[in-house]
Amino acid sequence: MALGAERLVKSLSVLKMIVLFLYLVMAQFKFQSLEVWQLSIVLTDKLLDIADRLSVDKKYRFAEQLNGAALSISNNIAEGSGSVSNKEFAHYLNIAHRSTFENANILVVLERRKYISDIELNDYLEDLDKLARKLTNFRKYLLK
Repeated sequence: MALGAERLVKSLSVLKMIVLFLYLVMAQFKFQSLEVWQLSIVLTDKLLDIADRLSVDKKYRFAEQLNGAALSISNNIAEGSGSVSNKEFAHYLNIAHRSTFENANILVVLERRKYISDIELNDYLEDLDKLARKLTNFRKYLLK
């Protein structure tokens, strides 16, 4: 029994080392390490979930608008991170920032049409506001 347990421990240790190695050597784009992108991608997932619900309810136009606006935030952060200058990156962050407002407006309309609750609206607006502020601060930092 002890020999079997010892092999299992060794196997797990080897597996852990392999996972760590893969984590260290996996390609990672610059944007993936940015807090604003990390926040935006979590928010994008939540907004896409709403869009999926709208599609199920055959509210396709709302779903399309929300899909595009939600993806615009993280897409512009990602695209801008590949810029050759801070000024250019700041431009993309500005577009991402404006997209937070577009998402906020779509969500207000969805709440007014009773497709989302007022509690959901408030939660999403808080997340969007937090992200918008971080985008503004990051943009200011880049333009110093």
